[in-house]
Amino acid sequence: MPKPPGHNLDVTGSLHQQEISTFNFDRIINRRGTGALKYDSAVRRGYPAEVLPFWVADMDFPAAPAILEALRSRVNHGIFGYTEPQEGYYQAVQDWWKTYHNYKVKKEWILESPGIVFSLSTAIRAFTRPGDSILVQTPVYYPFFSAILLNDRKLVSSPLTYINKEYTINFEAFEETIKAHKVKMFILCNPHNPVGRVWTPLELQRLGQICRRNGVVVAADEVHCDFVSPGFKHQVFAGLDPKLEQITVTLAAPSKTFNLAGLQFSHVFIANEEMRKAWLEQKAATGYDEPNVMGITACRAAYEKGRPWLDSLLKYINDNDAFVQTFIKQYLHGIHVVRRQGTYLLWLDCWGSGFTPAEINRRLVERGKLWLYEGSKFGPEGEGFQRLNLACPREILSDAMIRLAAALGVIR
Repeated sequence: MPKPPGHNLDVTGSLHQQEISTFNFDRIINRRGTGALKYDSAVRRGYPAEVLPFWVADMDFPAAPAILEALRSRVNHGIFGYTEPQEGYYQAVQDWWKTYHNYKVKKEWILESPGIVFSLSTAIRAFTRPGDSILVQTPVYYPFFSAILLNDRKLVSSPLTYINKEYTINFEAFEETIKAHKVKMFILCNPHNPVGRVWTPLELQRLGQICRRNGVVVAADEVHCDFVSPGFKHQVFAGLDPKLEQITVTLAAPSKTFNLAGLQFSHVFIANEEMRKAWLEQKAATGYDEPNVMGITACRAAYEKGRPWLDSLLKYINDNDAFVQTFIKQYLHGIHVVRRQGTYLLWLDCWGSGFTPAEINRRLVERGKLWLYEGSKFGPEGEGFQRLNLACPREILSDAMIRLAAALGVIR
């Protein structure tokens, strides 16, 4: 198969660049047999053992050298007793958010948790009651659904609008839904997973105004905030306005940015003192206490010394994005790649492929031995779409593209 024109890579993933990055993202590391959910859960989830996975949002890259060095140092210390964050950790978090997101976080606002979904579930219990309605914008990160339903709340959706192959918000419908269902909480996903939108300050301001005048608390999931495509900028929702800050719980973590999900460490920012106390009470009720010592260590090292690695990673992911765009445009017809403004995920519109969603799912697995995330997992509005993870070595991504073409049989 010839290489896509105008691109500096061939479909085998060979790198043709004069300038080589300090960090080697082309290195392939075998994750099978390590307990990696992405690879080792295939058979348990009904997929062939040899399937190539592009579903779950973690990266096939080792952590930044500065993080690995800090973790080794901590291991060499040899004692892993109960641990609490020290001043340096808080300063690192504050510096990161001020420097890269123009958001000033006070030390007392920073609360620790083992993960984003844990933080969200804690917020749901803290700021709503059983039976209350909680609003999401589908298609959206599906654990939002279980966090709502398993806590005995009512799941309500105000779907995003998909017109001319782009996603927007119907603000009138958004407010009407809040009023009709007496919504108590809105879960904002920014950048949005899976559609890849980075919401503009104006869009966020309009959402915030609607929530304020209707007494709605906002849980802002901003875990993908460090992955923004060139030409776009992430706006912290709570940073728009002090009044919005007082109704918001911001969910954040270094886990996506630095591929640290397995260390079970994240943080929450809550400016409102009463909300902060309520969240901490619910957290205490779960029995969770001191955070993971390795998570604290990795987080601080990431925020203090990990930026050069991240900058190189962002360029690599952008190049991966361009590679997929070029490949699909030349070799596949009927599949549209929704423009990625943020995250390291691509949202593929497969409605023009000529296959039904069920046929696409079957052919990907049976013919391509390829495991993407079928769009219906993110809500009914995601049917006919597939989510693809870009955070992997180019050679693996090239393999996936060839499998995709073979599976759908739509090569020109």
